[in-house]
Amino acid sequence: MTVRRALPLLAATALLLTGCAGQSPPPHDPPVGPRLPPVGGQLDYQLGGAYDPPDGVEIVVRDRAAASDDELYSVCYVNGFQTQPGELDAWPDDLLLRDDGEPVIDPDWPDEVILDTRKAAEIAKIVGPWIRDCASDGFDAVEFDNLDTYTRTDGALSRDDALNLATLLVDTAHDVGLAAGQKNAAEDASLLHTRAGFDFAVVEECAAYEECSAYTEVYGDHVLAIEYTDNLPRPWDEVCADPDTPASVVLRDRDLVTPDDPAYVFETCE
Repeated sequence: MTVRRALPLLAATALLLTGCAGQSPPPHDPPVGPRLPPVGGQLDYQLGGAYDPPDGVEIVVRDRAAASDDELYSVCYVNGFQTQPGELDAWPDDLLLRDDGEPVIDPDWPDEVILDTRKAAEIAKIVGPWIRDCASDGFDAVEFDNLDTYTRTDGALSRDDALNLATLLVDTAHDVGLAAGQKNAAEDASLLHTRAGFDFAVVEECAAYEECSAYTEVYGDHVLAIEYTDNLPRPWDEVCADPDTPASVVLRDRDLVTPDDPAYVFETCE
């Protein structure tokens, strides 16, 4: 009796399995990558202090210590390869590049010490929480400054050192859903995109130095450009009309001051 009852159950099970085998598995949504800045979106670059952006702005870049803008695509600035002004004490001595025992200071930024990127994993352990804070604070992306610091160390640091650290930082950004922006370093754009995984570029003075195409050839329309009034190569309307100029470009004062400062400048292309 037990056997006779089991046979129909086995047959039904076989039919069920046969039917399932003949069905296609339910489709899965493809993986969704980080959201990139809107193509051609009007840009404001606010590293000198956060403020309500002018009308029409779609993309805003702010320091990691500032709040994101929930209404706009917000990019979080992180200085990943040098110390930030006022934050030297936050870094262990052994992670600072040294020459004859003394910390190596960036020649262009006397209040920033160069990090020893040969110790990429240790640096990433410190910068990683900053990146995660950018995500939890509502930013959509992060830009990493001073990728080209190695070029200012007389050979003490190498491009590979920078790439190793950049890869760790980009991976951390992607892990928390942030797009990763390459900052400057035109000569390394292709490697930073293909090897380190950067998604877009944030570039300063590419018109002034005639290198905008070095970025657009790698990132296409995903280039955010800033020019400065004290180094404008030609009238602003001519910069805007140049086909090499990225669509998302803004003219700012060098110190990136806030609108209440008389030196404030903000212009975009019409």
